[in-house]
Amino acid sequence: MSLSGTLMNAFSGLRATSRGAAIVSTNIANATTESYGRRSLALSSDSIGSIGGVRVDGVVRHTDAALISDRRVSDSSLGWANDLLSFANRLEEGVGETGTPGALTDLVTVFENTLLTGAANPASTQRLESIATAANDLAGKLNQLSNLVQEERVNADSAIAAQVRTLNETMASLEELNNDLVKAGTTGADISPMLDERARLLDSVSDIVPLRIVPRENNTIAVYTQGGAVLLDGKPFEIGFSESNTISPYMTLAAGDLSGLTLDGIPVSSRNGGQLAGGTLGAAFELRDDIAVQRQAQLDGIARDLIERFEPGGPDTTLAVGDPGLFTDEGLAFDPTEEVGIAQRIELNDLVAPGGGGTWRLRDGLGALTQGEVGDATLLTAITAALEEKVLPSSATLDPVSSSFMNQVANFASDVVGERVRAENRHIFALSQNTGLKEVELSKGVDTDFELQNLMEIEQLYAANAKVMQTVDELLARLMNI
Repeated sequence: MSLSGTLMNAFSGLRATSRGAAIVSTNIANATTESYGRRSLALSSDSIGSIGGVRVDGVVRHTDAALISDRRVSDSSLGWANDLLSFANRLEEGVGETGTPGALTDLVTVFENTLLTGAANPASTQRLESIATAANDLAGKLNQLSNLVQEERVNADSAIAAQVRTLNETMASLEELNNDLVKAGTTGADISPMLDERARLLDSVSDIVPLRIVPRENNTIAVYTQGGAVLLDGKPFEIGFSESNTISPYMTLAAGDLSGLTLDGIPVSSRNGGQLAGGTLGAAFELRDDIAVQRQAQLDGIARDLIERFEPGGPDTTLAVGDPGLFTDEGLAFDPTEEVGIAQRIELNDLVAPGGGGTWRLRDGLGALTQGEVGDATLLTAITAALEEKVLPSSATLDPVSSSFMNQVANFASDVVGERVRAENRHIFALSQNTGLKEVELSKGVDTDFELQNLMEIEQLYAANAKVMQTVDELLARLMNI
């Protein structure tokens, strides 16, 4: 081989090792960067006539497409489980732990105890005030829980709107990246940074919906959901949704009061198991339209049961037909056809409101015109009996089993705790699966020890090529001096 050929060989080696060192440095610098794909240099032998050397064919980005796909689906499952657990935790916190002050069951117990102490001394205005306060607190707790459920529905609706915007914006960005990748393919430029950005964008929405990525020509992709909805294929498919500013208990998707989803203007199912279900978007719809609606219905059933125990025909014989009882629908008599939302509207009758001077009616009757015998505890005893009586609930949302009011409340509290436990178990499973997949994905990413060893080899190769060039230079100098 001629000296010039040797020089060209060494020069190509220096160029390759220099490029390789830069790539290794980039790998080490991004060892902890999410969505980064490890790079390596693609090399091949080169020969032009009698001159050999090494040719840089490009940069190779190493990823495990199947593993990443599984991890992204796991992201969706974890997001779904996390949102359902968050709601279950907040509702359980609102209901309160049995035996703790302020808990729903504790307020029922306090109401019953004040009735017992009041019956022991019905002449005591202070004890009658305590009964009124306890009853008012119980109604207020039902209002609070109902408001909490509706606030969660509003939050879910807002989350849906935000996630839809994120999906639409991300698909638009991915379309731009697809176009840039096509252009880069014609110039031979390194597309690894673009692929990293694409991976980052896909990861940013992987918890919203479970994604299925389909490769297309020129390194572009199409994006579908696991349920078959097209998010991007050549062009983005816009997801439509109309956010609601307020949500009332009677407002439902089925009644047309709340918005569902559209895909390029065509309605798609937003129910669990639909085309866009499985992630945080599906969880938000499940909370807004199913779980929270069910909880509201249970609270309404409990509130109705409480109201109907003290309506005309009950323990208070001074009430006429059509009069509001001890508990009212915002001051009015309860209409059974207006059960939806009654937990949000239930109030203690103003005639016996704490501090109003009328608590003697708890002893003498809401319809009494004047105070009766101050030592007569008949009505207070009858109110206690009405609470403890096992009756078949009128509401279809409660189990059709004769129960006392405390049993109805305890069953609801127990159901809330049970759902939190089930949600926690689902979350633990999803988290364990997601963590395991991420660990495997990271193990296939940048290994800094390996990269440092590779860098040492590159340095040795660089030094060897530099030595060859130095030797050729010395030989050429001798020839020039002959």
